[in-house]
Amino acid sequence: MNLHDILQNPDEHVRFAAYLDKLQQVAVPDEVDLVARVLTDPDRTMAQSAVLRHLDGRASYLHPGPGYEAWAQAMTQATIDHPFLAQRLREWTLLRAITLKLPWQPGDLLESSSWLQLKTAAGTNTEAIEILAEAGRTKRIRNTARTSLNHRSVS
Repeated sequence: MNLHDILQNPDEHVRFAAYLDKLQQVAVPDEVDLVARVLTDPDRTMAQSAVLRHLDGRASYLHPGPGYEAWAQAMTQATIDHPFLAQRLREWTLLRAITLKLPWQPGDLLESSSWLQLKTAAGTNTEAIEILAEAGRTKRIRNTARTSLNHRSVS
């Protein structure tokens, strides 16, 4: 099914599944164009949800490696008119910096979403985990960070 046919389908659930399928199979050179096209769907929330799943999957795979930076820049351009998606990309970049022990600012972590704080609290960077154990956004984040720290001290 091509994108034109997908857009003609009135059922957003069918379009969502078709978008996920297309995004999963997209070749790297066509990824930016496909993301931009999906984001033209009249059901903005559904389209962003499909793209978010794609971004999270790709970022999770790419973020430790050298190809992440170029990919993130390209995806930032494709999602520039979608603040939530642009924010998620910034947070993946921050998670990458924290995970790889690249320069990052504690204030950026503390101002980030609960999604990023929870992911970081369960991660491997002791400095970031200590910050979240003390000042994480929610009780769940603080508890997750404390549990991570306790597991480290036992190991």
